[in-house]
Amino acid sequence: MDSQYVIIGGGLAGGKAAEALREHGFDGTIILLCAEAHLPYERPPLSKDLLAGRADRASVFVHDADWYVRHRIDVRTGVRATRIDRGERLVGLDDGGAVHYDKLLLATGSAPRQFPGDPDVRYLRTLDDAQALRAGLGDGRSLLIVGAGWIGLEAAATARQAGTAVTVVEPAELPLRTVLGERLGRLLADLHRGEGVDLRLGVSVDDVTATGVTTAGGEELIADTVLVGIGAVPQVGLAEEAGLAVGDGVEVDAGLRTDDPDIFAVGDIADHDHPLFGRLRVEHWATALNQPAVAAANMLGGDLVYDKLPYFYTDQFGFSMEYRGHASGDDTVVLRGDTDSLEFLAFWLDADQRVLAGMNVNRWDDGGAIAHLVRARAQVDPDRLADPRIALTDL
Repeated sequence: MDSQYVIIGGGLAGGKAAEALREHGFDGTIILLCAEAHLPYERPPLSKDLLAGRADRASVFVHDADWYVRHRIDVRTGVRATRIDRGERLVGLDDGGAVHYDKLLLATGSAPRQFPGDPDVRYLRTLDDAQALRAGLGDGRSLLIVGAGWIGLEAAATARQAGTAVTVVEPAELPLRTVLGERLGRLLADLHRGEGVDLRLGVSVDDVTATGVTTAGGEELIADTVLVGIGAVPQVGLAEEAGLAVGDGVEVDAGLRTDDPDIFAVGDIADHDHPLFGRLRVEHWATALNQPAVAAANMLGGDLVYDKLPYFYTDQFGFSMEYRGHASGDDTVVLRGDTDSLEFLAFWLDADQRVLAGMNVNRWDDGGAIAHLVRARAQVDPDRLADPRIALTDL
């Protein structure tokens, strides 16, 4: 009897996992469960090109419907998994049915962190969210964003470039300080204000409705549309209820196996034992893109290790960058180049002056050298690192 592999999750990770299983020669049954009514799609365009109207709806999908037919993948859209019975190897479905699995891959992703209050406020996580938000942008329209994280800032930039009046309310004193540090947080704040964003920092919110917020100081701010972007929560409920080990996410080893040898996890939910950084969970596009190939190979009996560097990118006005590695805003930041012209590099160093992470802003030829410094855990002289006359390869 053919083996049956089940994938729970209809995002990029789910679609790439189905693709990888076929590429690795699996000829059995693949069932891909998509809770949304759409085929698997990528999420970065939702706050960038799709929201801006520069990309059409079809461009976000991992594959078209015909691809799944040709590769004999049973895609079930609008079907949500409700339970995992590890003893019987069954996945329960919200239509009352169940499917058997020989191997199971969890790719359930994240959901927006909810702000208590009006259920009609907008979030930006799904294709439908992006299209609904897009309809409210343009000249003469106003958008109020709660949260100056990646989603909030990207949406703010896209909305301003569409002519929308944008206000962003953030309780921290600087945007993304815990990720990028004080100097880069201030750079982003200045960039957004220079482009006309009304960025209100150090302002907490007590109440949110579909048309406004009330700040902790009692001020009422009104807009045509309110978007909440206060982070995301990994969807680990199925794993927890099934008795799998769950920490910051679903705990997996270096090969993306859970503590059940027949169940794997990838993407936003994977609390991964990274060979270089130890245990970490990365909620970014590159994780969903790259982890499924390793998981698929290991589901078929392989012994691969997922060791790619954490990677993410953003585009906000003229600030286009790539980030590789893993650090925090409390690590030492070294800048190299001209921050005023937005053409520079940034590096994060630990107490031993080893490179933990690096970022290239509008400099696209330095990514490989940055990755090499991070992988080598290179111990550097900060003054030499900051000196653009010294080649990165000489460090």
